Amino acid sequence: MTSETRNALIGIDMAWVPDKNGSGIATGRLSDGVLTVDEVRSNVLGFETIVSLLDNANDLRGVAIDAPLLINNQTGRRRCESELSAAYGSRWASTHSSNLEKYPDAAPVRLGNLLAERGHRHLGDPIEGRWQIECYPHPAIIEVFSLDKRLAYKKGNVAARRLGQARLARLLRTLERDPVLPLSIDEDAQDVLDESRIATLTGAQLKTNEDGLDAIVCLYIAGLYAAGAPTQVFGDAVDGYIVVPEPR
Repeated sequence: MTSETRNALIGIDMAWVPDKNGSGIATGRLSDGVLTVDEVRSNVLGFETIVSLLDNANDLRGVAIDAPLLINNQTGRRRCESELSAAYGSRWASTHSSNLEKYPDAAPVRLGNLLAERGHRHLGDPIEGRWQIECYPHPAIIEVFSLDKRLAYKKGNVAARRLGQARLARLLRTLERDPVLPLSIDEDAQDVLDESRIATLTGAQLKTNEDGLDAIVCLYIAGLYAAGAPTQVFGDAVDGYIVVPEPR
C-alpha cells in the first residue's frame, strides 16, 4: 500500500435479531500501515440503524462481520462451521450451527446481500475493490495473541466475565506495538477498554461492553485483511466462509 492510502473499515458484532438485541460497531481507518479505531458503538438497535451507519461511513472499503453472511444449507451446519470447529474445537473455539430451517430470514444474510448489491464482494480483493468478510472473534483472538485456547470473557458469573473482558482489553492495548498491524485507539473509543470501568459493570452493561470489545476485534480482522496479512479461509464465498488470521 502507498503511504497515501486511507481506507475506512468497519467491524460489526451483529445480533441475530438486531431489532430486538443490540449490536456492536467499531469504525476505523487504515493509513500508513496503522489501523486507527475512531469510534465504538455498543447496543446499536435496529437493522436500519446499522445500514445507516454504513451509509454514513466515508470511503468505506471493507466490512468484517461476526455473523453468518451466507446460508444455503437447509439443515445441519455450514461446511465452514464444520471445518473451523474441527480446527479449533480442541481449543474451545467451535462455532454454532446455522441453517435455513433455524434462520429462514437471517438479518446478517440480508445485510450481506445489501452490501453485495453495493459492490462489497464476499472475500473481495482487499486492495483494489470493496469487500466484506465473515469473521469469528474467538479463533482470531487465539491466533493474534498466540493463546493456547479460547479467551473466556463471554460466559460465567459477573466476576469471571469482568476478568475476561479486562484481559481482552489489555491484550488489545498491546497491539499498539504490534509488528504486523499496529492499532491506535482514539480517545472517543477508549471507554470500552477501561479496566476500572469494566470492574463496575453488571448485567446488561457487561453484555453491552462485550459487544464493543468484539466489534474492535472484528475491526482488527478487517484491518489485517485490508493490509494483506495472511489469513485462513474456512469454506467458500458460495455456501459460506469464515476468515481467521493465520497463526503467528
